[in-house]
Amino acid sequence: MNGPDPRWIRRYHRGPEAAVTLVCLAHAGGSASFFYPFSAALSRSVDVVAVQYPGRQDRHDEPQVDSVAALAAAVAEQVAALGPRPVALFGHSMGALVGYETALLLEQAGHQPTHLFASGRRAPSTSRPEAVHRLSDNRLVAHVQELDGDAGVAEALNDPDVRTMALPALRTDYRAVETYPVTAGPPLHCPITVLTGRDDPVVSAAEAAAWQGHTLGSFECLTFPGRHFFVATHRDAVVSEIERRLVAVPSAPR
Repeated sequence: MNGPDPRWIRRYHRGPEAAVTLVCLAHAGGSASFFYPFSAALSRSVDVVAVQYPGRQDRHDEPQVDSVAALAAAVAEQVAALGPRPVALFGHSMGALVGYETALLLEQAGHQPTHLFASGRRAPSTSRPEAVHRLSDNRLVAHVQELDGDAGVAEALNDPDVRTMALPALRTDYRAVETYPVTAGPPLHCPITVLTGRDDPVVSAAEAAAWQGHTLGSFECLTFPGRHFFVATHRDAVVSEIERRLVAVPSAPR
């Protein structure tokens, strides 16, 4: 592959002097554009790219990917094609699972990531009985809006046309997450930084801390004010913590 597929990889700002590329992976129903503000804030020090999953926005006519493993396999192929610059991964909610599985695949292929940021998601070794993907359309939308709180991420779902277009991808993503097998390993070698919202109803402090068992590298857990979408309501603080951990990454080839 001569470079990544532009259908998958979006770069909103250029970071030509950056020592590291940060690959951003969105939540269930989310899209690459969610990370536009991250890109704008980090562009001077970090080369930010966002993954556009099939089945949404300009890819809405493409088949959706209905498993975390299959999505990670596709993402890993695109990340490996980015070039020699070191790569870190940031995933929020479903994206944290995709990031973990992608990091495993990259390590197996000899392209070890420099860092995994796992945001708004309990560790892969923990589980809860969930069946959100089986809810009616109205109840599924209500669930997402309840998680959203005052972040404004799910506000567009109030528009009937947007809701009709977004629901298939949202339901498929929830199915992928809720059928993801509980796993205790293998552990990564790269550092893991977990980010969580203090009042997130779907991630407890113990579930966030359990990510420590998924790496042989360093581990830390950062707690922010807010609910599940604290990454939107406290974006500046989140971006600052990411940048602090990436600016010292050496520019050695992968």
